[in-house]
Parts: sequence; structure tokens; C-alpha cells
Amino acid sequence: MFSLLPVLLLAVSAQASKLTLQSPRFVVSDSTGSQLRSEPVSLVHKSSTPVELSKTDILKLTFQVIEKESGKGVQPHQTFIRFYDEKSNEEGIQPVRVSAGGKAKFDLNMNKPPLSLPPTPTGNPLKVTLLIGSPLHDPISIELFDLILPRSQAAPEHPGEASYRPLPPIEHTFRPDHKLPPRPISLVSAVLTLAPWVVLLSLWSQVAPRPARLFSPSILPFILSLGAFEGLLFWYWVDLKLGQVLLYGAILTIPTVFAGKTALASIGSRRLGKK
Repeated sequence: MFSLLPVLLLAVSAQASKLTLQSPRFVVSDSTGSQLRSEPVSLVHKSSTPVELSKTDILKLTFQVIEKESGKGVQPHQTFIRFYDEKSNEEGIQPVRVSAGGKAKFDLNMNKPPLSLPPTPTGNPLKVTLLIGSPLHDPISIELFDLILPRSQAAPEHPGEASYRPLPPIEHTFRPDHKLPPRPISLVSAVLTLAPWVVLLSLWSQVAPRPARLFSPSILPFILSLGAFEGLLFWYWVDLKLGQVLLYGAILTIPTVFAGKTALASIGSRRLGKK
């Protein structure tokens, strides 16, 4: 328990410590070394005047990373300068070397620009941001200034870029609705379809045996219970599930059995009476 206390205290102190910059400044000079512009960098507000470089100018940025509470120089784990074009979404990340005492210096020579510098074919200003990260301190991001560079060639197109471009929208083509035939033709077709059934039912009514006492009180409940089963099957086809059909069928089975037994007894007694 006591061995964990120093670790917890170290974690709390590290979480609370913050980094800042001391004496940040940029200098713009020409190829002869003459200073064209020299200003300190504000950590609160970005410079309102963009920094403009020609093809032979040199930009120098110097600063020191220190702890805000103690003022001691710190060497962060990662330090980068980000160049970002808001209109083209092109960006470049340039690492910055920081000494053990926290002092850093970055030079941008336009005679030999770094490969990480994004292209500027339209001359849009680049947002320059300083990014500092350390596992023992809170990360910081500081917008330094806007940088205007000479126009350059556009970035070369990647061979696979065409495969990731938006495709044209898919337009569905639906078949036109089927045209309905004229009503007289539909009526004739319906008559021809139903005519065999009419003939069949008329012939069946003449040859089919006529059940006697079909609507008697002893047989009619059994006929109605069979009709209920047929209705249950139709309801299953329309809406019911198999479990519901089995449940309702089991309930209908009880009155159907008694009604069938009564109907058979009535028919049997009638036949015995005839004998």
C-alpha cells in the first residue's frame, strides 16, 4: 500500500503540470542574411499579418519549451510544425528537434523547401501550428501565424485516387405499369374461367347424394365444429403462427369430439330404428 503512494503522487503531479513557450520569435531574412521581418510570437492570439516568403527567403523560428509552474526547460516527446491549407485540405507535418534544455530552432529555406511542405498552386495562405506532446505533461497546440509561400505546382495525382472519387448517382429505371385490357375482354375471360365450375356444380347437384337430417340439432354442432377448423386453417394462412394454431386447435378438439360422438350416436340410432 505504501509503495503505491509515491506512484500516485507522481501521476497526480504529472497530470497537473503544463507546458508553455518562452521567448518564441520568428525572423524572416533574405538570401544575403538581411532581416526583413522579426517579431515575437503571441501564445494567445495569432498574428494578424501573414508572413510572406519569396523564393529566396529564409524563415527562422526559435522558442524554448518550459514547465509553466517551475519555469524549467523540458524536452518534450514529440514536437511538430503543421502546415495546413484550409481550401485544399492539404497539410504537411515537419518534426522539430528540441534540446535537453527545451530550446528549439526551425529553419525554412525556400531554396530547399522540405518535402513535407504542402503544395501551394493557388497561393492560399498556410496555417502554421505548433504541436507539442509529452507523456508527462498536457499536450499543447499553438497557432503561430499564416504563411504565404510562392506558387508551386499542384500535387501529383495518386494512381489509385480515381478509384476513391465519388461515383455518379445510380438512377433506377422501372418498367412501366402493365396496361389493363378493356373491360369487355376481362369480363369474357372471367365468364370462360367460371363456366366449367358452374357446369360442374350443376351436374354434381344432380348426382350427389342428399344427406338427411344435416341440420338436425344432433348433427349441426358437429358440422359447425368442422367449419371452425376450416376457418382456423384459413386464419393461420392469413395471420396466425403455428403455436397459436396448435393451441386453438386443441381447444376446438374438445367440443368437436363430443359433437361428433353425439352425431354418430344419432345416426346409429336412426339406422337401428329403420332395421
